[in-house]
Amino acid sequence: MSGHTLQGAVVAVIGASGALGSIISQELVERGAKVLLVGRSEEKLQAVGLADATIVLADLTDANAGDAVVEAASRAHGRLDGVINAAGVVAFGALSETEDAIIEELFMTNVIGPLWLMRRVTPMLQESGGFLANISAIVADKPMAGMVTYSATKAALTAADHAMGRELRKSGIDVYDVRPPHTETGLVTRALAGDAPKLPEGLPPEVTARRIVDAIEAGQFDVPAEDFSA
Repeated sequence: MSGHTLQGAVVAVIGASGALGSIISQELVERGAKVLLVGRSEEKLQAVGLADATIVLADLTDANAGDAVVEAASRAHGRLDGVINAAGVVAFGALSETEDAIIEELFMTNVIGPLWLMRRVTPMLQESGGFLANISAIVADKPMAGMVTYSATKAALTAADHAMGRELRKSGIDVYDVRPPHTETGLVTRALAGDAPKLPEGLPPEVTARRIVDAIEAGQFDVPAEDFSA
């Protein structure tokens, strides 16, 4: 497996203002990458603290988000070498008690949005022989009761990544599927619905972010939860 050199690479991070996305962005900069911070709030993206980064206002649930990334990368750098999707939402509770709107929002953010994004950025990534990386979750492999819809969205995203990896192989684009264990990002406190079950202490987000970026550099396209450790 051959990985991707990040020195000088232009990489867009979707969900860059989040707890994990912001640290991934900082890690990329430390390794020499030029970063596009993609998210919905300019104020929160500015707060990431990367003065030389390009800010892109886009909502992953908007089909045109990928177009905004491509346009910003073209304008700022004339190229795009990678896209890391660190955006996601979660909800808890029995499926029978989960409102239709919550189920829809979970699939829009965790599955449909990433698919829209991937189909729009692949032409530009093909020019550079770049990469796509989606952050899925351990529940893609180990679905949990009380998290039926969330588990289903992450399993769907992982399936899409594996299929896209095969589909894009001849195009020179690498697709990474990363399924970290529970990480202390605070996501469980921002659930769309329900209360989180009792979870073991998660990994520090710095550890998870570093492992993700290491995998990109090493060319490890499939990164299951057991490959993470503090």
